[in-house]
Amino acid sequence: MFIRKADLRDADGIAKVHVDSWRTTYEGIVAASYLEGLSYEQRTANWKRGIGVNPLYVAERKDGKIIGFATGGRERTGKYDKYKGELYAIYLLKEAQGQGIGTALIRAVATELQTTGFTSMPIWVLEQNRSKLFYERLGGKVIDQTTITIGGEKFIEVAYGWEDIDVLFNKA
Repeated sequence: MFIRKADLRDADGIAKVHVDSWRTTYEGIVAASYLEGLSYEQRTANWKRGIGVNPLYVAERKDGKIIGFATGGRERTGKYDKYKGELYAIYLLKEAQGQGIGTALIRAVATELQTTGFTSMPIWVLEQNRSKLFYERLGGKVIDQTTITIGGEKFIEVAYGWEDIDVLFNKA
């Protein structure tokens, strides 16, 4: 497995990870009808428009299969003085979790954020998502929460933040 910058040829693989990881991660949290309605084609089209806009890294197996991705950039809300960068998304196939791949992806995005002058970042995660423990292990601290709507249902979304993303390189 290796981490590399994504390019347009990766759109299909990223879309597959995006949809499949939503279906496994949010099963029992988000309505099954919503998850079933997620479309590889729609996500592929979205990613084709988005690749190259912000830092985007993929985790790829030796056989070329994309098994995860992460992206980030400038913090989008503008409401945090301490947080200038943001980890927008990180998704891994279930089979790829628990192997250090997520940490490697976050570090790739954090490294690129640092090269553009961003030294801090949050990530938003559904409160019911078990992956929040992953962010806590990496030193993320709860900094905010909000209510969002997915498929007509309301959910609490929590922001985990790193005031200094250097801490990501000191955590296992």
